[in-house]
Amino acid sequence: MTNPSVRLARWSAHHPWRAIAGWFLFVAVCLGAGIAIGGNAATSADFRVGEAGRAEAMAEQGGLQPRPLERVLIAAKGSARLDAGRADAVARDVATRMKRLPEVESVGAPVRSADGRAVRLDVVLKGPELQGKKHVGPLLAQTAEVRKANPDLWVEESGGPSISKDVQGQRSDDLSRTEMIALPITLMVLLLVFRSVAMAVVPLLLAVSSIVAGVGLSMLASHVFPDAGVGANVILLIGMAVGVDYTLFYLKREREERARAGGRLPAAAVVELAAATSGRAVVVSGLAVAASSATLYLAGDVIFSSLATGAIVVSIAAVVSSLTVLPALLVKLGRRAERRGTRTHGDSAGRFTSAVLRSVASRPAITLGAAGLALLAMAAPVAGLKLTDVGRETYSRELPAMQAYDRVNAAFPELKAMNQVVVRADPARRDEVARALDGLAGRAKSDPLFAGTSRYRLSADGRTSMLELPVPAHPSEERAQASLERLRAHHIPATVGRTAGAEVAVTGDVARYADYPEHQRTRLPLILGALLLVTFAITAWAFRSVVLGLVGVVLNLLSSVASLGVLTAVFQHRWAEGLLGFTSMGSIGSRVPLFLFVILFGLSMDYQVFVLSRVKEAVDRGVPARDAVLEGIGRSAGVVTSAAVVMVTVFASFVPLHLIEMKQIGFVLAVAVLLDAFVIRLVVLPALMLLLGEAAWWPRRRRTAPGVPAGRAVENVR
Repeated sequence: MTNPSVRLARWSAHHPWRAIAGWFLFVAVCLGAGIAIGGNAATSADFRVGEAGRAEAMAEQGGLQPRPLERVLIAAKGSARLDAGRADAVARDVATRMKRLPEVESVGAPVRSADGRAVRLDVVLKGPELQGKKHVGPLLAQTAEVRKANPDLWVEESGGPSISKDVQGQRSDDLSRTEMIALPITLMVLLLVFRSVAMAVVPLLLAVSSIVAGVGLSMLASHVFPDAGVGANVILLIGMAVGVDYTLFYLKREREERARAGGRLPAAAVVELAAATSGRAVVVSGLAVAASSATLYLAGDVIFSSLATGAIVVSIAAVVSSLTVLPALLVKLGRRAERRGTRTHGDSAGRFTSAVLRSVASRPAITLGAAGLALLAMAAPVAGLKLTDVGRETYSRELPAMQAYDRVNAAFPELKAMNQVVVRADPARRDEVARALDGLAGRAKSDPLFAGTSRYRLSADGRTSMLELPVPAHPSEERAQASLERLRAHHIPATVGRTAGAEVAVTGDVARYADYPEHQRTRLPLILGALLLVTFAITAWAFRSVVLGLVGVVLNLLSSVASLGVLTAVFQHRWAEGLLGFTSMGSIGSRVPLFLFVILFGLSMDYQVFVLSRVKEAVDRGVPARDAVLEGIGRSAGVVTSAAVVMVTVFASFVPLHLIEMKQIGFVLAVAVLLDAFVIRLVVLPALMLLLGEAAWWPRRRRTAPGVPAGRAVENVR
């Protein structure tokens, strides 16, 4: 039976204009449907994990959930003292303006700082907490008007809504800048590879159109898997990488087949030949990326679900474009080349690749040992890896809302973090619960880890109570984390924990910061196990070899852990801060390792499938195992290194971003691809397969075809 990729390529090659029009119509329909139906943004409930999430759910049921809150700071500039009467007048002006706005639910009474140098107003917006950033604009405008009328004072506004608004704007600007960096460099790399403007533009065109289709499809998919606001990032990141990769694999193979045909075959026939080999590799690679990404759903986290959805839809779109519209474009370009008499060349190994493979072939055991030790040395810093959530204090201080945030926290340090104890009990026990919480507040007041005035709240039905205990330290700081530990381990069990029938849980900034990484740590073994199983199953199925399935798992683990070690050495410490433009958290974002493992395993399969497909072709022709390895890797090295350069360019373009977590993700993926393409696929894989010999294809058995010269396969690497 004809390979489905060949059937698609044949139809596309014989109906090129229909295929081209059909693809761009598909892209337009995907985007149009996504815009028409709209995306489904994640709600606060979707982000809940651990005990903190359970407490938030209890609070919401009692109507005590967090509200969108802005704080307006009025303070003297420099060393000047704040005139109390003047501050009160400005505060009244701000309050009057805010109360007139339809977006505002309430305005609190002015609160004076302990040193008397600042006054603040708390303004609560209407609607859910996560929707505040959409409605904060009018509040910021009123604050700006008051600031303009009082140039000698600090009149600033900060809070969850304004910070989210500023961060979202900065992220959009960063992504635009990333595109401006990645696209031209990618085009330059492709021009060097193909020495043809038309051939270089094709991968970019299909990658960008796949990204557009992926955006539309992700909006539709968000109604099943809510969008946490990170989908666009991963669609751009993965879409450029796999979109260019798949097209590049196909293009290079078409060129090779055209060179081999020497003008004796029409363009359509050449495209079919390419589809029979690279077409299948693209399908397997796309399946690997999608299946690997799908393991992120096991995290039970809306952010990872959004990342998985984005990676899956864009990789599927890239596969579809490579199997449908790409053959049509290649036919058109092929006919143009035939008319111009353009010469093409086979995909033989270059000088660098030849030198490396000669060295590997002469001493495979020593080479494998040396490369393995080097990778393990790079992985060593993982032993000291520290994972934490990425807190608000890591955001760029270029943002006006963050500058105001720092000044608010300096004037009112008790606002830096909050522990919220939520209790749910029978309404008849409300007095008993209130007394227990009062005892808890007393213990916290005498505990040096806490500071400020506690606040007690009771739901309308009397079932849910909340005690808010401020901590004068950011959630990431040791004092804040120690306060949570002491609260959960000692203060609660000694007070409200003794109330019969009461359900108690702690949430707040500090609890969320602690519980999220812990949630990731508990899910990591499950996801990693599923990922290893997927990698093994796809590789073993694609090449009918259990040994190659195990080899794929081991090599992917090795490159992932080595790149994670490099990330730890660079970002967990301070020596590279000036070089890469960041302020170290002293840790790695808790989402980064999981994202690295899943995405790298998927992308590494691109190289693994393409390289081993070339080796398998030689094996199927009856070439001896040793020669098949050198021939297959030698002939595929050029396209793998070209694809790697493109991927590294895309990933590295994320390093200048302001968000530290995206910076870490871009850096670690760039390092991982470099290691995978230039160390794993060019050194470790050939050395290992040379040592395994025929055993690499177990349980498959085959015979060497008669008449195949033993040295023929290595003519390009000598």
